[in-house]
Amino acid sequence: MNSTTFRETILPLSQKIYPVAARMLGNRDDASDAVQEVMLKLWKQRKKLSKHPNITGFVVLTARNHCLDLLKKRQIKLVPDAIDINTSSNLSSHSEIEWKELNGIIGELIQELPEQQGEVLAMRDLDGLEFAEIAAATGLKIEHIRVLLSRARKHLSTQLKKIYSYE
Repeated sequence: MNSTTFRETILPLSQKIYPVAARMLGNRDDASDAVQEVMLKLWKQRKKLSKHPNITGFVVLTARNHCLDLLKKRQIKLVPDAIDINTSSNLSSHSEIEWKELNGIIGELIQELPEQQGEVLAMRDLDGLEFAEIAAATGLKIEHIRVLLSRARKHLSTQLKKIYSYE
């Protein structure tokens, strides 16, 4: 793989792995640094990359593993951060407060999920990764990922109904 192919194929994937790194590391600056380090690693492995059947999955896996290594060095537990749902600037302050409260509740509920369910939910719903990419990054089968995702969503739904039912 030459520099032009790398620039066209691999570098655009940095936009895809940045949310993964930001969620895992919990800090935008650390996530930017991690993405740069991953891109350097991939540049050094560029000859092997051209032969890989699932380049996107490999890049996501490399980013995930790099972030896990950083977290192990820091001795920090991997916990999905609160979801930041984009709100329009024209929302009233009351609605904005409700969105922030909901984001906090969902973040806490995600932390309560078993590790695999929380990770799969975050990768699919927060990071927008495809099932094949999640499978490549986690080493799980797509069918298992679907089951984990379904269970995680069902748990979140049940818990939110309990919280917001006033009866």
